[in-house]
Amino acid sequence: MTTGDTRTDPGHRPDLDIVLHVDGVEHRVPIDVRTTVLDALRDRLGITSPKKGCDLGQCGACTVLIDGRRTLSCLSLAVSHGGAEIVTAAGLADGELHPLQARFIEDDAFQCGYCTPGQICSAVGMLDEFADGAPSHVTADLEHAPELDDDEIRERMSGNLCRCAAYPNIVAAIRTVASSDSRIVDGDSRVDTEEAR
Repeated sequence: MTTGDTRTDPGHRPDLDIVLHVDGVEHRVPIDVRTTVLDALRDRLGITSPKKGCDLGQCGACTVLIDGRRTLSCLSLAVSHGGAEIVTAAGLADGELHPLQARFIEDDAFQCGYCTPGQICSAVGMLDEFADGAPSHVTADLEHAPELDDDEIRERMSGNLCRCAAYPNIVAAIRTVASSDSRIVDGDSRVDTEEAR
């Protein structure tokens, strides 16, 4: 029996009813308190955009946005996020592809595609963090606005693994989208346009 899977024991009753707002849709979910957000999404709601890779928080395939922050859904208990707004890669598209989704396609920033939903959610969250001025471990000057160069992108995306090694194209896709993001270009932070060429 896997953690959070109550279907194998018909005598077990879920411990709690919670509400999850996923990709703009409200879901009332009866859930065992040990169930992760990832298992709630995939097993209870049938939302398969976030992937189960390592189930240990090391690969990033399960990354979603919870209340606007990138989160490893395999490490987060669903009961801790009752009422939260959860956005998966599938929920980023609103009638048309999100700019990062479109750029990943255009730049061939994936091969098998297994990690792609987590990569895209992480990139969206990372660009939000950068626009808010959050430094990373490679930010050289903490007194001034950071510059989003390739080293910054790689460091900020280091929690998302790609077994197919599409990293150069992932970085290029993120850099291109960031270079047209007014929060980054017109704000205090900036994109290294020399590397974008």
